Amino acid sequence: MGKLYIVPTPVGNLNDMTFRAIQVLKEADLILAEDTRTSGILLKHFEIKNAMQSHHKFNEHQTVENVVKRILDGETIALISDAGTPGISDPGFLLARECARAGIEVQCLPGPTAFVPALVASGLPCDRFCFEGFLPQKKGRATRLKALSEEERTLVFYESPYRLLKTLTQFTESFGPGRQAAVAREISKAHEETVRGTLAELVEHFTTNEPRGEIVIVVAGIDK
Repeated sequence: MGKLYIVPTPVGNLNDMTFRAIQVLKEADLILAEDTRTSGILLKHFEIKNAMQSHHKFNEHQTVENVVKRILDGETIALISDAGTPGISDPGFLLARECARAGIEVQCLPGPTAFVPALVASGLPCDRFCFEGFLPQKKGRATRLKALSEEERTLVFYESPYRLLKTLTQFTESFGPGRQAAVAREISKAHEETVRGTLAELVEHFTTNEPRGEIVIVVAGIDK
């Protein structure tokens, strides 16, 4: 029987790639990639020439059975996403679950993920936190925000720069304009930035400063 490796890849600076991640990818019989074009750039940079196959949210239900069979037949397969750790707001959970159910060893390497540096650098409590990822776009969004308005742990969200201002405005309505928060963008890239303040101050800031890049929002829990 083979093994499934879940391999984090850099969210920004390519130097964040670990030696072990490179070794695992070079030794794998097959690399599953969310976008083979994006991952092709990464693999070329590290001179990794192994076979690669597309594995994303639109085809994972169709491909997972065959992948599990290949591992049961003795192959070692590595899963990567476009950036960060697969399974965290990226494809990965379904394959990990089915491999575990089949008795296959699943190993996730430690490595890059966007929300951890954003949380730690926010200046907000990070001993206990609640990772929400991307909120529902329409159905269930208001209900989720209402439930989170009483959450005492620090809240962490992913967001698109195009929806950031709208989301921050909704946060002021649900959590109150005086709630402390931080917006981190372009983590581990040349223009990395963390903007801290109340939700009202962040709305004001990003009204006059157009947000760009990948966004992580960190919001303080309710103070009881």
